[in-house]
Amino acid sequence: MARTAVSRRLTWRAAELREVRGETSSAHSLIFEVPGWPGHLPGQHVDVRLTAEDGYSTERSYSIASAFTDHHDLVELTVQRIPDGEVSPYLVDVLQPGMRVELRGPVGGWFVWRPADTAPVLLVAGGSGVVPLMAMIRARAQASVRVPFRLVYSTRTPEDVLYADELRRRALEDRGLDVTIVYTRRVPDGHGRPPGRLTAADLAEWGWPPDFEPAVFVCGPTGFVEAAADLLIDAGHEPARIKTERFGGTDA
Repeated sequence: MARTAVSRRLTWRAAELREVRGETSSAHSLIFEVPGWPGHLPGQHVDVRLTAEDGYSTERSYSIASAFTDHHDLVELTVQRIPDGEVSPYLVDVLQPGMRVELRGPVGGWFVWRPADTAPVLLVAGGSGVVPLMAMIRARAQASVRVPFRLVYSTRTPEDVLYADELRRRALEDRGLDVTIVYTRRVPDGHGRPPGRLTAADLAEWGWPPDFEPAVFVCGPTGFVEAAADLLIDAGHEPARIKTERFGGTDA
């Protein structure tokens, strides 16, 4: 790489929105051009700062959804609109291509996956917790490695699935990638599993067994992450191999 993948000096950078892609009725993927972007690892996040004309500013953290390439300075974020939120409604409903915000990052060096890692990977997502895990899936494909990945993705309904088309395509085309979606409230026609929360049986059927010693990444709302981590530990997974990332909300 021409540039290092992890910045150790965090500075605010101007970021111009180049493209918006609708994911669901309440979530958009926003692709920013960030000149001088130092690169990132899948699993890291950024801070986004908005500043009003009167000088008032506010900021939030968002996971990076894209894999890094040194061919461009693009950073993709997927933002879920939070009702009564201060930042997410602006990002989803107001921000248009050509408009600017400020980004700072990348942040975080623990909840990351590196293409050089050889252990099988189990990704467990709750709601929008799939975003940093999607960056790992994209990085795996970009690096053309064949480390086996399994994604178990819990979400409310078929309409709430982020990256639905891409996940469907990658599950068919990417050798070694298995994708399972667990619906908690309503399932699509013909879906074999009834709606309900993620269970030990789900992880046993669609995850990796503990003796495979997979690297496990769990991301989602706090309650989901705690419940999923407990299920994994009860099943025999080594706690030190389970990395978690959590956020507020109950969207899983």
